[in-house]
Amino acid sequence: MTAALIQMTSSDDPASNLEMARMYLRQAAAQGATLALTPEVTNCISTSSAHQNRVLQTESDDATLAGLREEARALGLWVLIGSLALKTTDADGRFANRSFLIDPAGTIRARYDKIHMFDVQVSPSETYRESAGFRPGTSAHVAQTPFATIGMSICYDLRFAHLYRTLAKAGADVLTVPAAFSPITGAAHWETLLRARAIETGCFVLAPAQTGRHPVSDGQRARSTYGHSLVVAPWGEVLLDMGTDPGVGLVNLDLASVVAARDRVPSLFHDRAYTMPDAPL
Repeated sequence: MTAALIQMTSSDDPASNLEMARMYLRQAAAQGATLALTPEVTNCISTSSAHQNRVLQTESDDATLAGLREEARALGLWVLIGSLALKTTDADGRFANRSFLIDPAGTIRARYDKIHMFDVQVSPSETYRESAGFRPGTSAHVAQTPFATIGMSICYDLRFAHLYRTLAKAGADVLTVPAAFSPITGAAHWETLLRARAIETGCFVLAPAQTGRHPVSDGQRARSTYGHSLVVAPWGEVLLDMGTDPGVGLVNLDLASVVAARDRVPSLFHDRAYTMPDAPL
């Protein structure tokens, strides 16, 4: 299979982001991609809940989802929409951060809502409270394609190794980690964590990312992201690092590498039961 990672600098305008994503999907298809992957919050990066409430839509009404399904169908391409910020019917008004796998007929084959919320203070001046605006998902998902079984995740999920072990044990040989990583945590942890998840599971890891400083309107605080979309092989080698420029990066994946890595170190099959430690006095 040939995977195309799309690295974007999304703004807070869903319409312009859709056109950018369409352009990159066409480039990916022209270069022979089997599967193209966009980053987290492809449709809108905004630090304003008021702005999000004005421009975001429910899944059934979302123009980005409809447009990318149409593009997948026109190109005959599998598309992993890293995630879309979507309105929900929740009483508290929180959004969903939802990833979609689209087949070449434009059909939604799988959905995944981000489970782990990015509620952190990465520096004295940089604080995130994702759970204030987004509800967490509750279900892990794997999706079958003709070329691989895909385990879906989003960004901050990357820090929870047990999720990826669960996905691999459920049959995943490719893990997707679309992201909008902070520059501070990205520089410190992004590559290390992605390589660890690949090594621990014997999976390919595909991680398309947002990059750069994101244009915003309405006097919002602008946000920056780390970039460096990565593809990591099951033995831990980095096969692709896209740096910080937006664009499309392609890599050919040989799924026999999954079997080879797991045969060499079959740790997925070596789990043992153990008792939990006593609470400290």
